[in-house]
Amino acid sequence: MIDDLTRRVPGFSALVAERSRDVLRRDVEQALRASLGAPLGPGSDDASKTRTCERPSDVLHDLGGDGRGPTSPPADSAGVPAPRPPAGSRDGAARQRLLTALTGRETLPATALRELADRAGWPLPQRVRAVVLGEPGELSPPVTAGAGEPLSGLYRGHPCVLLPDPDPAGRPALSEALRGRTVAVGQIVPLHEAASTARWARRLLALAPAERVPDNRPLFVDDHLTTLLLLQDESLLRTLSARWLHPMTGLTPRQRERLEATLLAWLEGGGAPEAAKALRVHPQTVHYRLRQLEKLYGPALRDPRSRLELELTLHSRRLVARLRELRCRQGRPRRPVPVGMGSGPTEAAKAARVNGR
Repeated sequence: MIDDLTRRVPGFSALVAERSRDVLRRDVEQALRASLGAPLGPGSDDASKTRTCERPSDVLHDLGGDGRGPTSPPADSAGVPAPRPPAGSRDGAARQRLLTALTGRETLPATALRELADRAGWPLPQRVRAVVLGEPGELSPPVTAGAGEPLSGLYRGHPCVLLPDPDPAGRPALSEALRGRTVAVGQIVPLHEAASTARWARRLLALAPAERVPDNRPLFVDDHLTTLLLLQDESLLRTLSARWLHPMTGLTPRQRERLEATLLAWLEGGGAPEAAKALRVHPQTVHYRLRQLEKLYGPALRDPRSRLELELTLHSRRLVARLRELRCRQGRPRRPVPVGMGSGPTEAAKAARVNGR
């Protein structure tokens, strides 16, 4: 957090120079605890606070805040906290706390959640859908119009909106309204799974190409479930690839590329004629390569479980290669292609269009 503040907030670097890193880290920790209304941690006695700053929240106050944190009620001149807003009122800090509670890893008790919702003036819906923006900004009322008022705030540094009780049939209108924005739309889930729709929308946003053009359309998690499933853990992908592609280690890169493309087209198409059509090569070429693959993999090509794992491995590698290609194009004036789309056998054929030699 200190490193991020140093990069993003110009005035924070001066604090780093004035205090040791250990002291500064403790100050930031205490400021966060105070802003969240949590008990101060170890080492927060009066003497320790006097040596660093008058109160833990002075660190945030030096950056331009009011020193009370986003969830602390304002105080009058005598230092007495002002009464909390009545239930049903629009309290921005309470709304952020509610969004954080709904999308956080820990689940709040139902009574605490209802109390937060009353304080935020946001009736708890049955189902929600997250819309996560990849850039600072807000969504206009026509975009978020639906069964109820949306809940807006920040989710892991990104502007986020929870749409209450969304209508699946309203997707075309939502897609059109979000056109031109760097945005990902999560799946519709029960309220207690709000963290899931926000998490996967943010993950899809991270996988999407950074290029933008005026007619760019939003990404929907529902369209990229397989991609998100396969790319959620790169370490497992490397392990899976090492296991199933080990028989090809003795081949040249070009031979390996041809055989991988042929094997994936064969697994996806269900036969040699379908693979030949997808790769745009002669069927005899596919048969020749399949004989090579038979020598490398033997009975595994006839085992359903092995075939499934081989297909997952090759499809994941193709997705990773496609993702790297898209990221390398950042800054170029061309239309982005959503991750997981446009990566069928036809595209693989472009790299494997040879005459079997």
